[in-house]
Amino acid sequence: MRKKIIAANWKMHMTVSEAEAFLHTFLHEIGDEAGAEVVIVPPFTALAKVSEILGRGQAAKLGAQNMHAEKSGAFTGEISAPMLRELYVRYVVLGHSERRTIFGETDEVVNRKVRAALDAALKPIVCIGETLEQRDAGQVEAVLHSQIEKGLHGLNTKELSDAVIAYEPVWAIGTGRTASPQQAQEAHAFIRKTLSEMWDAATADKVRIQYGGSVKPQNAAELMREPDIDGALVGGASLDPRGFAEIVKAAAHH
Repeated sequence: MRKKIIAANWKMHMTVSEAEAFLHTFLHEIGDEAGAEVVIVPPFTALAKVSEILGRGQAAKLGAQNMHAEKSGAFTGEISAPMLRELYVRYVVLGHSERRTIFGETDEVVNRKVRAALDAALKPIVCIGETLEQRDAGQVEAVLHSQIEKGLHGLNTKELSDAVIAYEPVWAIGTGRTASPQQAQEAHAFIRKTLSEMWDAATADKVRIQYGGSVKPQNAAELMREPDIDGALVGGASLDPRGFAEIVKAAAHH
């Protein structure tokens, strides 16, 4: 049975003091809720403080929003896997649509980062998803197949099992539009089928596939009931500690 995984992607929000206040409220709200795995993904500046707070035996793990594929070097403004490891980061979000569209990351760049993350014992949360134009043109499956094939190239079955895939239809991120549970389930089922064909069915059955795209307390339970939706990568709604706690609880009980 795959344990649901809910990640809070704060993007470029939350100062250190704001992160501290958020966690004070959020951790109180969820208490010892262990039905879902929780990952807090703050900006780089808040990683150390969040790590310190979560290190006190709290019911959440630490994630980073991005990293460079190289361990070190002349890459001004970049962060490496060893730097994240020193802060007890466990997960790293890679290939988010904002990284792809705003910063020009390709599937090949994502693949190098995935390889580097796994080599550093970080679990990658690999984002894939189609644009509205691609959906309207009937290209959803072709786009997802290509992103999986190129982005996860070279992974063995153990490495794939350690990865999390986040299906994020680009048209539903921050727009208030959400894929219907049926649309999301269809995409998740296709992703799992593709994994079983590229690797094997047993491995595909272990991989957790999150949904991301305007997830909020009002629609979380409905999405989490779908058989192939194993959690959520939450953006805007993760900035409200009580609302995010509601999403975690919805996942824990479905």
